[in-house]
Amino acid sequence: MPNVKVLPLLEPTVEPCCPPLTERPLTAEEAERTALMFKALGDPVRLRLFSAVASHEGGEACVCDISDVGVSQPTVSHHLKKLKEAGLLTSERRGTWVYYRVEPGVLAAMGQLLSPTAAEV
Repeated sequence: MPNVKVLPLLEPTVEPCCPPLTERPLTAEEAERTALMFKALGDPVRLRLFSAVASHEGGEACVCDISDVGVSQPTVSHHLKKLKEAGLLTSERRGTWVYYRVEPGVLAAMGQLLSPTAAEV
């Protein structure tokens, strides 16, 4: 029987799409992925929703707890859908409510993208 090494299962994380912007020019594919993320966050309502989820106690928020952003419930749902499509949020339905979490690793990936290279620090 061959030697088989069993690796522990790791929690899924978002791989950083790109090196820091100051390290090298982005490829076309990297720019597309990054633009999708920033475009999703470029709307003030979406940014508020993302912030509400990210800062909510326990790291997740029920849509019922974060929908007071000055727009209708269908509009909140639309914005949350856009944040999910951009890979920024995940969701889980529990009964009649949907709970949102920031996609694991996404804040670190954004931080890495915007951080200066070691030579600039």
